[in-house]
Amino acid sequence: MISDSQIPRATIQAYLETHYCVHGSMPTTLKIGEFNASLAAIHDAHAVRNSAFITACNPFSRMLDDAANVDLQRALALELSQRGLTFIGGIGRHPSNGWPGEPSFLVPGISVEDAKALGMQFGQNAVVWSGGDAVPQLVLLR
Repeated sequence: MISDSQIPRATIQAYLETHYCVHGSMPTTLKIGEFNASLAAIHDAHAVRNSAFITACNPFSRMLDDAANVDLQRALALELSQRGLTFIGGIGRHPSNGWPGEPSFLVPGISVEDAKALGMQFGQNAVVWSGGDAVPQLVLLR
């Protein structure tokens, strides 16, 4: 619940407005609360009913330098690989606030519980999770 979160309201609002761009063979832009037909097609192509969009960049929304974020994102990719999960590159980018885009991964088939655990492991405030309805949801972690 947003009112119970430790995350500043302005930060939550920025997350809600961010465009979560998925690269790969079926590129698309995910928006919180909006059905995405391409995401549904990605779910079908991977024979899954859900996915999460996750980054390891800028833990707790504290800006790090590019090298640190590259290292964190590599660590996330390694963790996903070690768990046997498929992932597709992407970037989360706010359309107007000037915050640098954050390299991210769409992870088809990950449960909301595992997505939350990964987000917490990498110091994130939130993850974006989509169920069988292919409507991305913001899931706050603190």
